[in-house]
Amino acid sequence: MPQLPYKVHELSVGQLSARSGAAVSALHFYESKGLISSTRTAGNQRRYTRDALRRVAFVRAAQRVGIPLAVIRDALAELPDERTPNRADWARLSEVWRSELDERISQLVELRDRLTDCIGCGCLSLEKCALSNPYDNLGERGPGARRLRVDRSAKDPEGAQRRAGGEPGTGPAQPDEQECCTGES
Repeated sequence: MPQLPYKVHELSVGQLSARSGAAVSALHFYESKGLISSTRTAGNQRRYTRDALRRVAFVRAAQRVGIPLAVIRDALAELPDERTPNRADWARLSEVWRSELDERISQLVELRDRLTDCIGCGCLSLEKCALSNPYDNLGERGPGARRLRVDRSAKDPEGAQRRAGGEPGTGPAQPDEQECCTGES
């Protein structure tokens, strides 16, 4: 890893990339999301202060444990004067994030256990499988589609009349309303 002289206070994007281990594209992305910031030279080149190294390290460490970038950005925004996070900041934030991570771990364990059960039974039933159809609220209303209303009489007036209980040509066709699933439950 290339060392920078201590007197260098601004880093180019290439220098920041080399020192932090983050790709240049990742640094540009972090900047677009407000995680790091740069100034521009007269030639419109990005320049980062040395504290950007610590911010990038903070972002990457938080990402490695599964913290979403939006949460990381909010945590950095809470720091006074956009200062660099320090050890105390990390300790405070990691305590808050610990409970969120524990909850995610619990959800993943439950998902893993359901996956094993589902593969074991082999059902993959859309009606009752907890993996394929979790929290099926609409399943209580019976099988079939439940969301989209379709007027079939416009396309097949005689078929609509039969479905309404009459004979074709004996009266006005009634719209046949069938609900169709949109993937929501």
